[in-house]
Amino acid sequence: MTTARDDLIPPFRERLAEVIERSGKSRAAFAAAIGLDRSTLSQLLSSENERLPRAETVVALAREAGVSTDWLLGLSQSAEAGTQVVARPLEIESGAGDPLDERLTRWHNEAVGSKIRYVPATLPDLLKTDATIDFEYHQLSQRAQEAQREQSEARLAYSRRPETDMEVCTSFQMVEAFARGEMIWRTMPVAQRRAQLEEMAKLLDELYPTFRWFLYDGLQRFSIPVTVYGQQRAVLYVGGMFIVLQATEHIRVMSKHFDDLVRAAVVQPPDVIPLIEGLLRKSK
Repeated sequence: MTTARDDLIPPFRERLAEVIERSGKSRAAFAAAIGLDRSTLSQLLSSENERLPRAETVVALAREAGVSTDWLLGLSQSAEAGTQVVARPLEIESGAGDPLDERLTRWHNEAVGSKIRYVPATLPDLLKTDATIDFEYHQLSQRAQEAQREQSEARLAYSRRPETDMEVCTSFQMVEAFARGEMIWRTMPVAQRRAQLEEMAKLLDELYPTFRWFLYDGLQRFSIPVTVYGQQRAVLYVGGMFIVLQATEHIRVMSKHFDDLVRAAVVQPPDVIPLIEGLLRKSK
């Protein structure tokens, strides 16, 4: 069964082809004018394409063609420029948790220069060793495990950029449970858990202060996994789905929720390393 969004794809494709032809430019030149790869534009024009581009891409295409976004999407018979299209304030997207998913990388890249607020499901991904990733994703294919490692490396590289600003919040009970080999880590070898703790302490020292990890008391506070990407969007992780919030008020509410966790933190970023070192001594 098709959705209303699916119904926009054929007229969008036809009208995009029309404005490119009318412009007198080649596809490569038209794509370059709005900062798209030629291959991306070709995908949008393909009869096999089943997705609309992001809202900002539609706006750029309409601006270059001198038409309204509503006309380009087949929502209006008037091609007069001036109408703006905005992203839907809330979207539910499937496929969350798939290591081959590129949405998280794109959202991070789009938020460069903005503060990212992050409540992970377990430990922060960019601090995880390969052994921890392989243990937590052992049920997936080798290719998926490799993709997860690549994603973690990419996020670590992102956090090393001088313009980044990331805050992370988890409960201190989560860190203690990992160190003791409880919850999902109860069968993870002690040596691997110790190596993970040592790696976390090293990276926290390297990345501070652009990366700051706050620990709250899980008996006093609770949060589902969520990432707030600056003012662009807030993304909630719910099992196999992402709930993507893009309305300003929704993003403001989730930012306040995160800031409340930070204010309630019982372990501040400079004290996380001593906490980890104490857990290492106890795990001998």
